[in-house]
Amino acid sequence: MQPDYIHIIKADLGDISALRQIGMQTFYETFAAENTEADMQQYLSENFSDERMIAEVSNPEAFFYIAELNNNIIGYLKLNVGGAQTEPQENALEIERIYVLKEYHGKNVGQLLYEKAVAVTREMDLQWLWLGVWEQNHKAIRFYEKNGFVPFDKHIFRLGADEQTDVMMRRFIE
Repeated sequence: MQPDYIHIIKADLGDISALRQIGMQTFYETFAAENTEADMQQYLSENFSDERMIAEVSNPEAFFYIAELNNNIIGYLKLNVGGAQTEPQENALEIERIYVLKEYHGKNVGQLLYEKAVAVTREMDLQWLWLGVWEQNHKAIRFYEKNGFVPFDKHIFRLGADEQTDVMMRRFIE
């Protein structure tokens, strides 16, 4: 019998339903305890609608990669370049999302998706990989610091009616 192996493959429009479901589930699991239900529901309905997901996956400056295990999608990565970035950064690729289903946390899925982001940055011959992470998401901040990211700025992230501060972190890619 073959050992379980996580495959990272490029997502397409046929993966919209799975991307939407994983995005909503992981975002809710991660942030619901620290935010109001109204803010969570507003954010989820605005950011994970079918129309929004189709537009994002169709954008030539956004790239989605799914983590697949035994033909099941267990997580995904969203990368942005150029005008798709949430904050314009020169010569850079943005990690907008690394989402992994809770039952697969601690199984190297996030690391594999992160390594795909590094590979894409190199393939595109860009110098920087960057992201914004909520200042209260200490687990994610530790993950990125462990992978060589350093803070370089802050920006506002709107979750429903609530304005939150994201730490912007980056890593130089050789």
